[in-house]
Amino acid sequence: MNIQEIPLTPTNQQFAITLGEQQLYMRVMWRDEAGWLLDLMDGAGAELVNSIPLVPGTNLLEQYAYLELNGALVVLVDNNEPELPTKTNLGIGSHLYYVQG
Repeated sequence: MNIQEIPLTPTNQQFAITLGEQQLYMRVMWRDEAGWLLDLMDGAGAELVNSIPLVPGTNLLEQYAYLELNGALVVLVDNNEPELPTKTNLGIGSHLYYVQG
C-alpha cells in the first residue's frame, strides 16, 4: 500500500498531481456555506468531478470508481475528531491523503 499526502494550504489553489498512474489537476476552494470543496480535472484540464466536500474519515472517491484512480482520497484530522477542515487549518491540522491499494 502506497500513501501519499497531498500538500495543501488553507488557501484556494489549483495544481497538477499524479495519483497512481494518472496525471490530474486538483482545485480546492473554500465556500463559506459548504467548507472546502475539491474539483478533479484530467491531464488536459477537462472537468471530471466537481464540488467533492472534504469530509474526514471517508473515501472521497468511492462513488467515482469509473475514474479508475485505483485508490482512495481520505481526509484525516490531527486530533482524530470527525471535524470538517476549517477555513484556516487545511493542510495544517487537516490533511488529504491518496492511498493507493
